[in-house]
Amino acid sequence: MEHIMLLIIASILVSNVIFSRFLGLCPYFGVSKSISTSLGMGMAVIFVMTLASGITYFIQKLLDHFGIAFLQTIVFILVIASLVQLVEIVLKKISPALYQALGIYLPLITTNCAILGVAILNIQKSYHFVETLIFGFGSAVGFTVALVIFAGVRERLRLSDIPKGMKGPAISFVTAGIIAMAFMGFANLVK
Repeated sequence: MEHIMLLIIASILVSNVIFSRFLGLCPYFGVSKSISTSLGMGMAVIFVMTLASGITYFIQKLLDHFGIAFLQTIVFILVIASLVQLVEIVLKKISPALYQALGIYLPLITTNCAILGVAILNIQKSYHFVETLIFGFGSAVGFTVALVIFAGVRERLRLSDIPKGMKGPAISFVTAGIIAMAFMGFANLVK
């Protein structure tokens, strides 16, 4: 049980996919303009990343069995694209407002390198199935936490008096760097 708790904490805080692996930066900067949109995107990523982690675990076993592991990336991308289509259909029916709010970013989950990266990391770290699901879920929660924190800061920055040369992407990159340094404080939390 202790190993599972450490894996959850590590995947959310210490090995955060955005701050330690620099995966998923496109949605991080693109969707994080409002907290509600970030939270919606985060929930979609949690669903897709957890499912993709579990499914790709079994697919990798099949690829290894048939000696075609070199097709891993292509097959994983197809699985992720299929899951995103499923999420799109579900969101359109359950929450049309969130579907509209996410707009172009929902299909971008298909190309979110954080999802593919976590699926490949699970294989590289030789996690068993439960660890794969936990690492996938924890990484997605860490992605969501980073997205929501950044969205909150960006909402506050819109109300702040920022020098002209720092407005727009410049202040976003500086802010992201400061948040990343804050997350480095968790580095010794899990060994």
